[in-house]
Amino acid sequence: MTTSVRDPYLAFCEGIRDLCGVDLLQYKRGQMERRIVDFAGRRGVAALVDYLRLLRNHEEELEKFLDRMTINVSQLWRNADQWEALKTAVLPELVEGGSLKVLSAGCSYGAEAYTIAAIAREVSPRVRVKIEGVDIDKRMLDRARAGVFSDDDARDAPRASLERWFDHADGAWTAKPELRIGMTFRWGDLLRASFASGGYDLVACRNTVIYFSDEPRDALHARLAESLRPGGYLMVGATERVASPAEIGLEPAFSFVYRKRS
Repeated sequence: MTTSVRDPYLAFCEGIRDLCGVDLLQYKRGQMERRIVDFAGRRGVAALVDYLRLLRNHEEELEKFLDRMTINVSQLWRNADQWEALKTAVLPELVEGGSLKVLSAGCSYGAEAYTIAAIAREVSPRVRVKIEGVDIDKRMLDRARAGVFSDDDARDAPRASLERWFDHADGAWTAKPELRIGMTFRWGDLLRASFASGGYDLVACRNTVIYFSDEPRDALHARLAESLRPGGYLMVGATERVASPAEIGLEPAFSFVYRKRS
């Protein structure tokens, strides 16, 4: 008689989903499993069942795990080429009506959202900017609302822009009040979240879906495309792509930037 042995990785992922709502099964298994096993090993735990027990019983360990798994890596003006395209080609068109509505999907601690807010106001000083940041990590959302960034976060930011929009003290850059106008941050799981149809001029979803499996990645891109108004733009990360843009009403506009067909 044979006895079935449950897949320890699947059991671990289900336990994490029950514990904190993060669905690791939507990510590419090979990459994610290696990362989890490696991180658990460095915490001194070899078996996933034992690691799950540790995470359930120690909040500090769970926070360290979430920091590792949710990939909270960002910085102000990250990937300069994309911001140059946004500043010179995309935003001048979008701000012609005097307002700009933006979604920062997977906003982490807000570096992307504050960068967009600064560039938009440099392109059109009187534009009314509304930026909505969405992320699954509540701790990162608290940081985003604070609008404080380290010197390392700001290492690639243009100095003139940095000094125009942020105050510097004690090794930290704090967003000025005028930069915060119209900016909100809320919790949301991008794998399940819904967005208002045709509600945004610009959607930024950069360096967020790298580890997603193909199906949830494509489903997210389709929902984000649906959330754009005709003529709006979707920005993805420098190592990402939209698999079949034409099927969801998008067309390539610039490198890693797609435009919704009118």
